[in-house]
Amino acid sequence: MTAVLYPVARNAEAALNAPLGRAAREREAKARAKAEVRFVTEETGPAFDSREAAMAAYRGRVEAAGEDRFCALREVVAPAPKGRTPRPRAVEPAFRDGRRWPAPPPKPRTVWRLSVSYWKPVDADEAPRLDQARAARRDPEAERLDARTLRALTRQPLRPVKPQQPLDSGLFEWRPPEAPNRLMPDE
Repeated sequence: MTAVLYPVARNAEAALNAPLGRAAREREAKARAKAEVRFVTEETGPAFDSREAAMAAYRGRVEAAGEDRFCALREVVAPAPKGRTPRPRAVEPAFRDGRRWPAPPPKPRTVWRLSVSYWKPVDADEAPRLDQARAARRDPEAERLDARTLRALTRQPLRPVKPQQPLDSGLFEWRPPEAPNRLMPDE
């Protein structure tokens, strides 16, 4: 069995049309790109409603043999009109008509997209563009973040939204005279 030679490129379109070279292993890809690389899989091209339509458009790329097996067709959930991916909602158990659970919600609409695996050169100054995970949660573009960026967001230190308020000693604490900087519980 021959090794798959994955393209070395800056994005998925370049991997399909004009790669910097081809490599089976990371060290070969580093030599071709003259930089650090990471292995990525991205979707590219238009979305098709059926597998047959996608196969007709990408037949030569998907059915490639030997070294050219870096493309695949994948069924993905179609984005909602507002750009956010629809999520299935939780259902509450309800005992009706002898059944504990209601009928499941309908499946979301899916489309077929071309998925390309390739070696992507990594810039030294490449960093997550989001300020904090708190901001990323509300950003509609956050659904398209790759795993590396999500890991970087989870590893960054938490920063407060506003300065912390001084502690308020309430009814059940007191300060001992020998250590005025400590709060002691009152019994």
